[in-house]
Amino acid sequence: MREIIRLEPVFKQMVWGGAGLRDHFGYELPGEDTGEAWVASAHPQGDCRIAEGRFAGKTLSWLWKEHRELFGGAKGEEFPLLVKFIDAKEDLSIQVHPDDAYARVHADGARGKYECWYILDCKEGADIIVGHKARTKEELEQMIGKEQWEDFLNVRPIHPGDFFQIPPGTVHAIRNGTLLIEIQQNSAVTYRLYDYGRMPGGKPRELHLAQAMDVIGCPYVESEGATETFHKEGYDRTFLAACPFFTVEKYVVRTALSLSQEDPFLLLCVIDGEGAVDGTEIQKGDCLLLPAGYGTAKIKGSLSIVTAHI
Repeated sequence: MREIIRLEPVFKQMVWGGAGLRDHFGYELPGEDTGEAWVASAHPQGDCRIAEGRFAGKTLSWLWKEHRELFGGAKGEEFPLLVKFIDAKEDLSIQVHPDDAYARVHADGARGKYECWYILDCKEGADIIVGHKARTKEELEQMIGKEQWEDFLNVRPIHPGDFFQIPPGTVHAIRNGTLLIEIQQNSAVTYRLYDYGRMPGGKPRELHLAQAMDVIGCPYVESEGATETFHKEGYDRTFLAACPFFTVEKYVVRTALSLSQEDPFLLLCVIDGEGAVDGTEIQKGDCLLLPAGYGTAKIKGSLSIVTAHI
């Protein structure tokens, strides 16, 4: 099918959120504490609607259920991916996600959560947390129990254009002054280790220490894989990630790009600039789904996009 499916974002207000998604993408936000825009999601906690065309007003989960041919007959009860723009005005909690096997048993049959981050913008001197320094499970339990966060956490400096893979079992936290795009499995299972003593609404947010201890990998092993960029006439193509759950690439289009869509579906998220896909105008903040059988998409303009597919 040649129809482009444009998705409407679902916004999430968070204790750590701000207004950066409006400032960067021009979104109309529900409040000044908006932390996330779920731009490609069929999750029950945020199901994107289709903006236009013959499926206008329907949800992505409905499309997955009723028109599986648009996804190449891909298997599974749920649409497999979730893509977010995240604006961290304050630090996110220190957290970890389970894998599929653990989540199925301990999270009511949910998926696990493998995710990756591409840094879009950040303040000078910004950093994030990826991994930890404990050498054994005993040392891990001791450091967490005594809240020895400075000794425990692996703090990494960041800059726009940095990319990180966060497999299940990786202790992590996005920190203040960071804007990024996250591609992940379709899951919202998060186990918090620490939340800085915050009291939103007069109550602390729930911690999940027992589950976190179960799933944290120890010792921490850096996720392998390096980005690679290919310079082509009219555009640059950067391979970011391939894991059992998704493949992620970035394209910087200077003039034109012919993008072959040969996968069950292709998510195309505009992270900067503006242009057109086969005559359909697009700008930063837009997320499109190109269905199975779409063929070659002709992209023109001056823009940067991130693509994801299974």
